[in-house]
Amino acid sequence: MRHEGMDIEQLVSQRRPWVITVAAAVPLALCAAIGAAPDSVPDASAAVALVVVIVAASATGIRAAGLAAAVSSAVWFDFFLTQPYRSFAIDSAEDIEVALLLLVVGIAVTELALWGQHQRADLSRQRGYLDGVMATAESVAQDAGASSVTSAVADRIREVLDLDRCEFVASGTVPGGPLLERDGSVTRGGSSLDVDRGGLPIDSTIVLPVRSGTAARGYFQLTAASRVARPTRDQRRVAVLLADQVAALSTV
Repeated sequence: MRHEGMDIEQLVSQRRPWVITVAAAVPLALCAAIGAAPDSVPDASAAVALVVVIVAASATGIRAAGLAAAVSSAVWFDFFLTQPYRSFAIDSAEDIEVALLLLVVGIAVTELALWGQHQRADLSRQRGYLDGVMATAESVAQDAGASSVTSAVADRIREVLDLDRCEFVASGTVPGGPLLERDGSVTRGGSSLDVDRGGLPIDSTIVLPVRSGTAARGYFQLTAASRVARPTRDQRRVAVLLADQVAALSTV
């Protein structure tokens, strides 16, 4: 499902200019058709039809498409459906209110649709992280080989944190340098780094200790050198939970 979602996002992104163009053109065509209709269509009905178009444009997840539909709806409602017709002038205060409401409602609907999509995406990601932790825990419970478990954990941590590389090193000591702490914070020399703003350090590897009680069992080397990765604190906590699965092994 995750790959399918990524494919859909890529498809929409590739067709972004086309989607925005259609979102701006449909209100024009709709208002022109209503204006040319032999029977008069109430302004309220026309406004509702335009709102439906705006909602459809917003549902694409492209902010520019929703805004284009909102602006186009207000402009062409004014041009085709308010007196004087075929003019951008508006004589009626009521028509001005309708045009402004189309614009305001369109912007609001667009932002709400985007917020809802972001919330669903966050929920999907969190569910994926949890599935990863559970799958790794099941591997440990089934007494899978230490090598296969550590390899699976490293792959999962790399994916969760959007890293270039993640490798496990069995060692009784933990080296210095940037540390990913148990609470999800990243520290260097005792000072906390603002990962949300500046991203993970790219000038050195980050150490994620693996401990059983107070004894070090090893550490994961986290490398994010080719690009700036900004995993959330929740993502970093998931990485710590995944590393704990390696500590649960009888041998590393």
